[in-house]
Amino acid sequence: MHSISSRIEKVSPSLTLAVTAQTKAMIARGEEVYALAGGEPEVDTPTFIKEAAVKALMDGRTKYTPAGGIPELRKALSEKFKTDNDLNYEPNQICVTSGAKMACFNAILAVVEEGDEVIIPTPYWVSYPEMVRMAGGIPVLVEVKESTGWKMTPEQFEDAMTPATKMVIINSPGNPTGAVYTKEELLALGEIATAEDIMILSDEIYEKLVYGDAKHVSIASLSEELYNLTITVNGFSKAFSMTGWRLGYTAAAKPVAEAIDKVQNHSVSNATTFAQYGALAALEGDQSFIEDLRGEYDVKRQFVLSRLQAIKNIRVVEPEGAFYFFVYTGEMGLKSMNLCDKLLSRYKVAAVPGIAFGYDDGIRISYCTTLDILNEGLTRFEQFCREH
Repeated sequence: MHSISSRIEKVSPSLTLAVTAQTKAMIARGEEVYALAGGEPEVDTPTFIKEAAVKALMDGRTKYTPAGGIPELRKALSEKFKTDNDLNYEPNQICVTSGAKMACFNAILAVVEEGDEVIIPTPYWVSYPEMVRMAGGIPVLVEVKESTGWKMTPEQFEDAMTPATKMVIINSPGNPTGAVYTKEELLALGEIATAEDIMILSDEIYEKLVYGDAKHVSIASLSEELYNLTITVNGFSKAFSMTGWRLGYTAAAKPVAEAIDKVQNHSVSNATTFAQYGALAALEGDQSFIEDLRGEYDVKRQFVLSRLQAIKNIRVVEPEGAFYFFVYTGEMGLKSMNLCDKLLSRYKVAAVPGIAFGYDDGIRISYCTTLDILNEGLTRFEQFCREH
């Protein structure tokens, strides 16, 4: 009996998780690996957040919550949106999820129907197309260019649209490129989405990690029409170094928010209860951790940029957000899987092949690690590039 869903058979495993698992296995065997593939801050969750979760656990906060999350957290998130993003979402328009990854999936499931097309700029975060496929939709990939700072142009958006287009995904700051869309760029894309009544999934998980003169802008804040079309996704993983806590959230206009709540009701019921109290502490407590982290990453970003710009047979666009560089390696004559395999097996440097993000002429390098690891890893990468 052929028992696997045809929908799931079309889905590819996550290459980013596979590279991370391979790297950890090598380290466990005693091999010295310079891991430049990570997608999480290397520092621990702040102590006051952990203490709040422990207290909640010891106080018996171990039962079900409303599907959308504990009322206190949803209220705090409502205030966060007002303060940080100039957005007015009532608590009942917010759904706390088991990670921002699930927030994206809930949003797609709530909106996308069988055969609907979803426009995704490439390079993309690895899970977007697979989520669309699992929802029965069709990913429409738009290859963006270095020349536009790895950002989709209005012309590309218009060219990709068909009568079947239901949604566009905008990830700013972006993974894997670190691209940050300006207010003017978002308005231009939003004008097209509004004219064609296309839903927007705005993934803003890296909003706090923006550098230089770049500013994070929530597209839903730019007009009433965009507010009604946008599902805003965010989470606690990156800014608060809470990746393993699995806490994200969605916010949307009420009809869409109600649909997302239904998805949550019939999937996980609610995000882990005592973890939500840690998230509440994160929002209400000392925010200096975020600024310290951002400052540290900015130093590492500039260090990595100077090192990569000195390598002759690659190209790199300066990232304005997140903690990644997407390195163009097309001149080396190696496809990204082959390149990363050689880099890991021969030089003990782990990077993520660009094919994971739908772009085979590049690799992703992460700088969320120590300067010592970055320095040695980049020295080995430079040697690799010279020899190939």
